[in-house]
Amino acid sequence: MLKGLGGLGDMAKMMKSAQELQTKMAQMQEDLHNVMVTGEAGAGLVKATASAKGDLKGLDIDPSIFNGDDKEVVEDLILAAIKDAQAKAAEKAQEEMTKLTESMGLPKDIKLPF
Repeated sequence: MLKGLGGLGDMAKMMKSAQELQTKMAQMQEDLHNVMVTGEAGAGLVKATASAKGDLKGLDIDPSIFNGDDKEVVEDLILAAIKDAQAKAAEKAQEEMTKLTESMGLPKDIKLPF
């Protein structure tokens, strides 16, 4: 015995959920531009700030590292701080994606977009 639209009702519900997920994902992607993370190197002598999307937003370099002829060390510290910020950005983005998928009842290890 068929009730209402039967399988079509389930399909409509699934399509509505997919649309809702798409809308929430777009909003989350936009929000990640405003979430900031900070990577550090040299025990905090160099700090890089990036959005959770991974865009570098700023550098804070302690002036004490400019003493001497350690140009390569300074460059390495800057790169390390940027890489740390990028890793934290990726981690934060994944954390936000997990929150979103779990809030919609999807498995937390689902890979999106499909």
